[in-house]
Amino acid sequence: MSETTAPATTAPVTTAPVATGGSPTARGRLARIALRSVQVLLALFFGIASALPKLIAHPSAVESFDKMGWGSAGMYAIGALELAGAVALLVPVLQSVAAMALSALMVGAFIVQLTVFNGQYAATPLILIVPLALIAWARRSHNRDLLALLRGAGHRA
Repeated sequence: MSETTAPATTAPVTTAPVATGGSPTARGRLARIALRSVQVLLALFFGIASALPKLIAHPSAVESFDKMGWGSAGMYAIGALELAGAVALLVPVLQSVAAMALSALMVGAFIVQLTVFNGQYAATPLILIVPLALIAWARRSHNRDLLALLRGAGHRA
């Protein structure tokens, strides 16, 4: 018999498990841990490295805000917004909104870096927008919870 006329065999088809790096629940858990870690790191950055110098009127912050023409009022306002965003990144119901608000603040920082400081550190706010946008998207389901809380608070008042 030739190969084309050989009788067909009916061997059972078995499939070996495909290595996917873990079960879907394990991957989801790792993703949640990674996202939470990024949130904590961003909260630390915005709270300590960015807001604190403004709120304690560190000379470098004072000089920058004087150069922008915003003075101490602008410096304290931006510092307070950054600190509020840092804290809100750690509060589950506020995570998505905080990430969106901090992203908007970073858009403003990018524009200021380009126009006032000749783009010297313009990449920094753009780099920060990437993980903030990821947090805003990944935690978007919390926006429903926040809206429900706000609507509930309106009924009690």
